[in-house]
Amino acid sequence: MLSTFVLNRGKTLLMASIALATLSSVAQAAELKLPETTLTASLRASMVSASTDVPPAPGASADTVDFNLESLSFYVNGKITDKVKFSFSSEINGTESVTIQDAIAQFEFSPTANVWVGRFLPPTDRANSYGAYFSNNWNFANDGTQDGYPFITFGRADGIAYWGDFAETKLKVSAGFFDLSPAKASTPSEKIMSAARVQYDFWDAEPGYYVNGTYLGEKDILATAVAVNSVDGKSTTSFDFLMEKKVAGGGAVTVEAEYIKYDGLGGYGPGFTKGTGSAGDGDSWYLMGSYLFPEPVGMGKVQLLGKFGTSSLDGVAGAAGSDIDTTELNVNYIIKSFNARVSLFYLDHSYSKTGLDDSAIGLGVQLMTL
Repeated sequence: MLSTFVLNRGKTLLMASIALATLSSVAQAAELKLPETTLTASLRASMVSASTDVPPAPGASADTVDFNLESLSFYVNGKITDKVKFSFSSEINGTESVTIQDAIAQFEFSPTANVWVGRFLPPTDRANSYGAYFSNNWNFANDGTQDGYPFITFGRADGIAYWGDFAETKLKVSAGFFDLSPAKASTPSEKIMSAARVQYDFWDAEPGYYVNGTYLGEKDILATAVAVNSVDGKSTTSFDFLMEKKVAGGGAVTVEAEYIKYDGLGGYGPGFTKGTGSAGDGDSWYLMGSYLFPEPVGMGKVQLLGKFGTSSLDGVAGAAGSDIDTTELNVNYIIKSFNARVSLFYLDHSYSKTGLDDSAIGLGVQLMTL
């Protein structure tokens, strides 16, 4: 009896061992290996007190105070092989709507040979490349110059582009083709837009597809660039310039400028309606300067910034055009580069048409886990 129990017990243990070994082999065979992936979250929020000369609606006030969730973005970047990568990002704005910003298949063979396919920022001006999060000033695209391109969302478009860095990564070349909807192209049917950009860095290089609005004292930059977007004889042409010089102790002097000509493609209408072909005639420029003090104050550094821009925008459907002057002042507190900063800002729009002027003063906060 006892011997029978021992024998059965031994068989049971043997079968359990075989079963566990089998399950372990199956688990190893089915092991899920994710590619090398990083997740980044970014937030921009502000409190703004604004006033306008536009007559308010009945019962409303021309002066407002608002707390704004300007942006909440999530980025996923993955590496499948050394030469094949992917990138995805989504944006949640103050209305709680979710938008796909980027969805890119990235084939990066060498510094001079790279191809991206999907939704991303086409070759345009420097400002469209750095966007709000990597801008030097707080009020990105509030001057009638920046971000007037006729794209899907946040300067993105669906298409394919080549880019490469030459001459020790100081010469940057990018070009591609992108879809434009009939509304964006101001044509009866969908069109393909060509886009190209050439940039040269005379001092330190800026390798990669994207560039910043400032490097906050990490580089000496002297760069100029030209970009052209075109479809059916309509075009947008821009020239941009960035100079940044390190100051002993970790500070920086920065000067940025841009001139852009909207000729039937993109642009802004008289009421700052941007990105529509029919509102796209006009030209604009801005000049921005800043000084980052090298001496820390508490856990960060103080930066003073000033910007002035002017835009001449043609009217739509026979309406009169307008000229717009934009003035912005910032006192920025840089805690950790673009990862953590606080901005006290003043923004003023002065129109050639009476009754449209507006101004705002506010406090903005930006945080990134990058």
